[in-house]
Amino acid sequence: MRNAGNDLSVAQWQEIKDAWGGCAYCARSDTPLQKDCIQPLSVGGRYTRLNVVPACRSCNASKCNSEVTGWMRRKKLDEEAFLRRVIAVSALLTAEPGPDPSAEVLQ
Repeated sequence: MRNAGNDLSVAQWQEIKDAWGGCAYCARSDTPLQKDCIQPLSVGGRYTRLNVVPACRSCNASKCNSEVTGWMRRKKLDEEAFLRRVIAVSALLTAEPGPDPSAEVLQ
């Protein structure tokens, strides 16, 4: 893990946790969340905004280095809902901030 690329800032991690609102896999929100790589480090994943999701300790330990969709099928978790949520959260996290509607237009 020490040798893995880590482009994730503390602020970005907080944004990710806020966007998900709990564990990305089981939705549990009453426990500390850990960083889990959708694409595991063991197969080239990195700690980046678009590859990290919050996971409860139980899901993170269970998934370990597994491929996410296969692991979700084995655990009987809602794979489709997870993938849709990944797309939505990724779009939210990468959206360019729009113009401030309260800003005065200079001529």
